[in-house]
Amino acid sequence: MAQANVKAFFDEATFTVSYVVSDPTSNCAAIIDPVLDYDPNSGRTTTSSADQLIAYVTGANLSVAWILETHVHADHLSAAPTVKERVGGQTAIGAHVASVQSAFKSIFNISDLAVDG
Repeated sequence: MAQANVKAFFDEATFTVSYVVSDPTSNCAAIIDPVLDYDPNSGRTTTSSADQLIAYVTGANLSVAWILETHVHADHLSAAPTVKERVGGQTAIGAHVASVQSAFKSIFNISDLAVDG
């Protein structure tokens, strides 16, 4: 069995590391914790960090099977929807995300927030 390739991408603004893990035999890949860039001064988001992941995936001719979030991130926004739209893959996160969503719903008084992950 071939050893998986692991490529790390460090986001300086959030001190977050995103990863692309791939199988060199099948070119199947997973993207872990993709960052959506956020500028608090302007209130705008950009996809600069996600663009780096996507460029790597397309440049290496990888097929993305999974986009994985290791937990609910308070330190950055997720680029999972952007990544999924551009290179495919299924998204997944741990089952306890519903508990976190429920807490956020209560704390921030967001009555219409879905708590289904």
